[in-house]
Amino acid sequence: MFKDFTFSIIKPNAVRTGRIGPVLSMINEAGFEIAAMKMVRLTRFQAEEFYAVHRERSFYPGLIEFMTSGPVVVMVLKHDNAVEQYRKLMGPTDPTKAPKGTIRAEFGVNTQMNAVHGSDSVENAHKEANFFFSSFEVY
Repeated sequence: MFKDFTFSIIKPNAVRTGRIGPVLSMINEAGFEIAAMKMVRLTRFQAEEFYAVHRERSFYPGLIEFMTSGPVVVMVLKHDNAVEQYRKLMGPTDPTKAPKGTIRAEFGVNTQMNAVHGSDSVENAHKEANFFFSSFEVY
């Protein structure tokens, strides 16, 4: 894989409510290049493995239930300083605190159903992208 990328998930609530197109449009307008993308339905095992870092947190069972409730869109996004730039585009985890014009302000419902996930570090971007994509799937 390449150096300047991040990983994102369009979460089940945004997929279910027809927000894939508008979210992708915001990503495109912000100058990101989609290097890989696919729609998947996470199994319980996959969700538990992906979110294992949160296993001891009180919100973990609800998170697993939510993330397996419907299909998601997973993506590798390229951009200069991709992790930081995408976190700005997403906005804070709580959509009520997200600035107007961010993905979460526009499409988020609450801290769990906040429309998108994005990697919080370059290291996690690599780990998360590798969870869903092999090297030959990323352009």
